[in-house]
Amino acid sequence: MEKILIANRGEIALRVMRTCKEMGIKTVAVYSTADAGAPFVEYADEAVFIGNAPSKESYLVHEKILDAAKKTGAQGIHPGYGFLSENAEFARKAKQANINFIGPEPESMEIMGSKLAAKDAAKKYNIPLVPGTDGAITDLTVAKKIASEIGFPVLIKASAGGGGKGMRLVQNNEEFIEQYERAVSEAVNAFGDGSVFIEKFVTKPRHIEIQVMADKHGNCCYLFERECSIQRRHQKVVEEAPSSVLTPELRKKMGECAVMVAKSCNYVGAGTVEFLLDDKLNFYFLEMNTRLQVEHPVTEMITGIDLVREQIEVARGKKLSFTQDDLKIQGHAIEIRVYAEDPANNFLPDIGTLEVYEIPRGNGVRVDDAYQQGMEIPIYYDPMIAKLVTHGNTREEARIKMLRAINDYKIFGVETTLNFCRFALEHKAFISGDFDTNFVPTYFTPQVLEQGLDEDESTAAMAVFTGLFDQKKQAQNHSAQTVNSHRSNWRKNRLNGVN
Repeated sequence: MEKILIANRGEIALRVMRTCKEMGIKTVAVYSTADAGAPFVEYADEAVFIGNAPSKESYLVHEKILDAAKKTGAQGIHPGYGFLSENAEFARKAKQANINFIGPEPESMEIMGSKLAAKDAAKKYNIPLVPGTDGAITDLTVAKKIASEIGFPVLIKASAGGGGKGMRLVQNNEEFIEQYERAVSEAVNAFGDGSVFIEKFVTKPRHIEIQVMADKHGNCCYLFERECSIQRRHQKVVEEAPSSVLTPELRKKMGECAVMVAKSCNYVGAGTVEFLLDDKLNFYFLEMNTRLQVEHPVTEMITGIDLVREQIEVARGKKLSFTQDDLKIQGHAIEIRVYAEDPANNFLPDIGTLEVYEIPRGNGVRVDDAYQQGMEIPIYYDPMIAKLVTHGNTREEARIKMLRAINDYKIFGVETTLNFCRFALEHKAFISGDFDTNFVPTYFTPQVLEQGLDEDESTAAMAVFTGLFDQKKQAQNHSAQTVNSHRSNWRKNRLNGVN
């Protein structure tokens, strides 16, 4: 492959392009009206316009992406994450057009794209599973009976789900019908498939995922774990590698299980096997994400492996550049997702212009972003501005670097999750490593952010922001109805939540 089309946008498009450039591979960007002139478009060797801003009119249209690849002579397509990255139909169409889809085979994606099929594959290798249903359920009476047998609390989850859509926690028998109907409705709206399954809710669960990489020659390795337990709306906000609770023995056991999951579906390329870990360090297979993850940089930082380079080389038919014995954990890395969201308003997306935008720098600091000062945050896509990553010799060193980097990150014009991430990293639960996926509901309220801003810091922030506040307020007050509509549209248009 001498030319690769990146079927994505924003920071992941830029991140893939940079590795391509290092490999001497030319790149093709595709872009919508909302992204005309964006940094990733300017960075590419070629760029092809593919339609209006809504993703269903541009980034999700198979034919437009494939036509762009054919017209530019791209021999490969890198899907990034989100959009078409886990779409087996698109991968199959690319293959039929003799274009190399840089990812797993369509059949592997279909198996792991269904939580139930994935569990069936994992069972063959005796991989631990959370107690629950063996098949999809569409009958309310049957579902209620099974939930009672499993024992409350239970989770109702969309079979074709992801990103927290179609997922409902049910505490008791009395609320089961209401939560079941909501889960089915969300599943139909988001995925066109109302089938669900039920599993036991694990109390105090930690979300641990294992990065795997497999080639076409039968080699498969695990690149250790990522701790992803700090989440809001079932979507990650803070990730780190390695986890603070895994012993070397448990890490090896989980890693080997992840490799078995990959082999169960003849997996090729980069993938992530997700597990729940309970308070007794028992682990259970959840699902496999058949793509690169948003949080892949923390794995790159502790292993020294460029995962995108490996993806491309594997797609070219080469063997992995390393063996399991070659891999060693080097220090500790933490990533925060910098979203244009208001933590004080239930993390709702915030629209506006980046009036001030200055990224942090320094030793052990990495920023994967796709914005510049003066750019607007589009309402049509996921509101992530950047991924901020720090690396240190120890977890505490990485944590302190992250706090410094958060303080150095200057963003004015929109609300962001920076203050929330500072709160999380300064919390005693995070410092001690004693936390789980209930961190946000247990410890976070909007008031803690107000308490954490001291007088000097508040005064300094106001001084910088004074000239910007009136401008933003005028724009916001121009039409309350328009703003409310924008917020609603953003929620409607987030068709491809990435986790």
